[in-house]
Amino acid sequence: MATFLYRLGRRAFRRRGLVALLWVAILVGAGVASSAAPAPPEDSFSMPGTESQKAFDLLDEQFPAASAEGATARVVIRAPEGAKISDAAGKDRVKDLVADLKAGPQVSSVDDPFEANAVSKDGTTAYASVTYKVNAMELTDEARDSLTAATDGAREGGYTVETGGDAVVAEQEMGGTAELIGIGVAAIVLLLTFGSLVAAGMPLLSAIIGVGIGISAIGALGSTLELSATTSTLAMMIGLAVAIDYALFIVSRYRAEISEGRAPEEAAGRAVGTAGSAVVFAGLTVVVALAGLAIVNIPILTKMGLAAAGTVGIAVLIALTLTPALLGFAGKRALSRKDRKAPAGARAASGKPKLGTRWARFVQRRPVTVLLTAVLGLGVIAVPAAGMELGLPDEGSSAPDTTQRKAYDMLSESFGAGFNGPLMVTVDARGADDPKAAADTVGEKITGLGEAAAVTPANFNEEGDTAVLTVMPKTGPSDVATESLVHDIRSLSGDIRADTGATMLVTGATAMTIDFSQTLDDALIPYLALVVGLAFLLLMLVFRSVLVPLKAALGFLLSVAAALGAVVAVFQWGWLADVFGVDQPGPIMSMMPIFMIGVVFGLAMDYEVFLVTRMREAYVHGESAAESVTTGFTHGGRVVAAAAIIMISVFSGFILENDAMIKMMGFGLAIAVLFDAFVVRMAIVPAVLALLGTKAWWLPRWLDRVLPNVDVEGEKLHRELGDTAAPTEPAREPETAGV
Repeated sequence: MATFLYRLGRRAFRRRGLVALLWVAILVGAGVASSAAPAPPEDSFSMPGTESQKAFDLLDEQFPAASAEGATARVVIRAPEGAKISDAAGKDRVKDLVADLKAGPQVSSVDDPFEANAVSKDGTTAYASVTYKVNAMELTDEARDSLTAATDGAREGGYTVETGGDAVVAEQEMGGTAELIGIGVAAIVLLLTFGSLVAAGMPLLSAIIGVGIGISAIGALGSTLELSATTSTLAMMIGLAVAIDYALFIVSRYRAEISEGRAPEEAAGRAVGTAGSAVVFAGLTVVVALAGLAIVNIPILTKMGLAAAGTVGIAVLIALTLTPALLGFAGKRALSRKDRKAPAGARAASGKPKLGTRWARFVQRRPVTVLLTAVLGLGVIAVPAAGMELGLPDEGSSAPDTTQRKAYDMLSESFGAGFNGPLMVTVDARGADDPKAAADTVGEKITGLGEAAAVTPANFNEEGDTAVLTVMPKTGPSDVATESLVHDIRSLSGDIRADTGATMLVTGATAMTIDFSQTLDDALIPYLALVVGLAFLLLMLVFRSVLVPLKAALGFLLSVAAALGAVVAVFQWGWLADVFGVDQPGPIMSMMPIFMIGVVFGLAMDYEVFLVTRMREAYVHGESAAESVTTGFTHGGRVVAAAAIIMISVFSGFILENDAMIKMMGFGLAIAVLFDAFVVRMAIVPAVLALLGTKAWWLPRWLDRVLPNVDVEGEKLHRELGDTAAPTEPAREPETAGV
């Protein structure tokens, strides 16, 4: 592989104009195709196989006019102090509000509070339920503006009007401020790392072109492959980070080759042949981790994962072709002004050891101390993860000054917390002798549980064979007692089928959240096994070792556990909540663990591959195990640190967003990269390698014969170029020796 990539790098360097033109043409073509393509479909959140989804499908079939998945809004109105909503003036105000709501575009129905028994017992508060013909993502700006205008008009005269529901939540635009912050910090870090505007600009330019092509391709293929616009969110975030990193490592290796006195074209070829090999395998691990999200069987996650994996693939291709082409335009201007003036020998020599060199030597002198400190430190931080509670943030976790949170609090105060998370119980009575009696039986049994605040009478479809009952829990949507109620109701289904012949299913936003969390919990272990297992095989190919991939995987698990512990401490327990702008601590978002595992695993393996590949390269070319660790940090430590800082900056930008889920994801990914790059890769990796010595590179002879040699470290390339003696064969333990 190294030989092929070496030739590819030299060819791209020589034909830099053609290569650059081709990538620009692809970018323009993708952009034109995206702008001309039909609008991509909106996300329809679904979870095949779950009870909630089966119930929604049944409602779509039996209640087609009701639009079971249509957006909803609950407009809560409270009379001024000393007055009641049931007074004549209050009734007139509610009547006008309902009329204005019904006049809005895309509205399917509006329930009058006085007809729907939606007035509080003290007569001060009422709420009107608005149902739309389309889901929340398909609501037009006109529909949202009409809702806002109706509520604003009802506030006159001292009335308090607040609105909740998914129709109110405007779509979050990820990819604006957060990415700009990441790019800005990346530019500063690259400039400080390289000391050259030209060198700093190349990774940024490569990343912008790569992400632009990826996002445009998603837009162009959206209607054909049913990729919604939201699938570009993860693709942009991950694609931007890895594209900068991949180009960063190739440019860094190019500068190192130039410093050793090689001509620019030769330096570019060697950079792509060596660092490029690491880019290929690092990219493969990221692709495996992201594409593996399909195992969860939640379409929206599958789309996001595959779209991001495709963008990472484009980033790899650009790093291997466009980056050496840009180096062809830059030549020696990729070096800092000081290095350009210095003779080659002076650039290669260093009077004072680099920080990476000094750190590697320090760790090797005290490997046990460093290892224990790092492991125990991460272990302590990981402790809160044991108490992690999963769920999806509801409107009770919104910022206190939002209308959704105010509506949530008003409903809780006047009607009870359960009114913010009603359950929809569907009764499929097509197989029952008496559908009405079957529905009544369901209502009686649910009431008999004694856990519900209210159970509404059954509402039948036109055929009279399917009914819906609304169950109001006594507790809020994210409360453990509400989850228990859902399970208890579902446990009645067997008896109801036996007694009446009807099928009962529980759905609604609260039940969907519970099923979503359970689906992710069930998929976590299989996903972890798939991702870690495939990546372990890839890393064995790269490092020709059993223990190095094992150490990489265990270190990753430790860093993820610590990151989850930090997320729980901040977002669930409320530690440092004010510092990170957490308005309301609560359950951890259900998709956070599996999302973090997928993204962070791919990124963590980037650092592992780039750092340890340089060590492996030094080892197979004759250096001792200890010397190879020092060499790896000398050449790669600073660059890995810069790449990690860039990644952390990209993710940290999302902490500034107002949305609780985005804030949590940004914090979790940023802290995970911090732990993995600076604790696991920079401390645990050299400490473990120092303790293992030559055993770190042990590989059973039979496995050595079976595994193909992909020559990531460039052994064959160096032999072919004739610039080094045949590498010393790495020392191996006898077949019977232990490790």
